[in-house]
Amino acid sequence: MMPLVMRALLVAVTITLAGCSGPLELANIQVGRSLNQDRSVASITTLFKPNETIYVAVQTKAAGKGTISVKWKYGTRVVAEPSKPVDYNGPSSTEFHLHNSAGFPPGDYSVDVFIDGKPVGSRAFKVDRYFE
Repeated sequence: MMPLVMRALLVAVTITLAGCSGPLELANIQVGRSLNQDRSVASITTLFKPNETIYVAVQTKAAGKGTISVKWKYGTRVVAEPSKPVDYNGPSSTEFHLHNSAGFPPGDYSVDVFIDGKPVGSRAFKVDRYFE
């Protein structure tokens, strides 16, 4: 009888552990003008007009749970620091966006990406009023 109970316990522990998600791991950072339905960037670019919305997709490799955050910067000045708690069952994209209804000033910008408070990457981009 004891071996049967031990087997049942082993199966229960295995199923429980298989359902747990581990820490998130970065796969890619995309910056662009629009999103696909899966929250990945549809139109990747690093050059924007002042009136455009700027999107970043933080893509993670596998199932995981944690907090993804970004720090949008104009030069060295921080302009926004949003974060999102996430719990994914597989590879996924987390979307953030930045919009200025008055238009962004031309210049150099960047977005720093963090997973659970740890820096994992950055992307630089530019806003140019003469870009057509």
